[in-house]
Amino acid sequence: MITVSALNALATVRHGFFTRNGGVSEGLYASRNCGFGSADDPAHVRTNRARCMLELEVPPENLVTVNQKHTTDVVVVDGPFDPEAIPVADAVITTRPRLAVGVLTADCAPVLLADGTAGVVAAVHAGWKGALHGVIDNTIARMEELGAKPRRIVAGIGPCIAQRSYEVGPEFPAPFLAEEENNVRFFAPSRREGYFMFDLPGYVARRLARLNVGEVMPTPCDTCREETRFFSYRRTVLRGEGDYGRMLSAITLER
Repeated sequence: MITVSALNALATVRHGFFTRNGGVSEGLYASRNCGFGSADDPAHVRTNRARCMLELEVPPENLVTVNQKHTTDVVVVDGPFDPEAIPVADAVITTRPRLAVGVLTADCAPVLLADGTAGVVAAVHAGWKGALHGVIDNTIARMEELGAKPRRIVAGIGPCIAQRSYEVGPEFPAPFLAEEENNVRFFAPSRREGYFMFDLPGYVARRLARLNVGEVMPTPCDTCREETRFFSYRRTVLRGEGDYGRMLSAITLER
């Protein structure tokens, strides 16, 4: 798994951005696919998720993820969900020790957040749509309701698609520029006329900074290009492969 030093410095917090390696899945899903939303064997997915929890030293049944739909919805949890009643949301928060909250990604940005003093941790699934419309903002607001202070919050931005791999169409920049003119900095010209290369991790980092988050630390990865380490939705689409694995990112309070 990949970690960031800013979160590692928090004595009561454990976290991990897990790669595609070290699991039991096969074929397109080789090898640590953690997404039940894929067509992978569910038994393999359960084993892969359990292996992640073993590395975090959390019981496998204490991993909480949600039904992600690129929303701005946030849930606060104090225990696992009924498997038949998992809510739709794109961020999960907890104050309960030994409960791991996680999100699944395959190019979108996983964001792990912690206020070690208040004992509040969160996991956010930040694709362009959720980030633009406020999933990060909503998460920080809910963390504040639970006693967190933005200046104490540490944020790690996990492996996601990098700007060099993220080509977007002519219509894409408009809503970002409508939000703030300075967002033009996150768009570079593509080789194709009228198209752009979008900096998702840079935009996510900027949203966090605007919310006065105390420390923001990205990871220098590109899920689309680094095939041996990461699953990628865009790479799968470009190849016409039909399905793809999902990587887990999770965070937990030790006490």
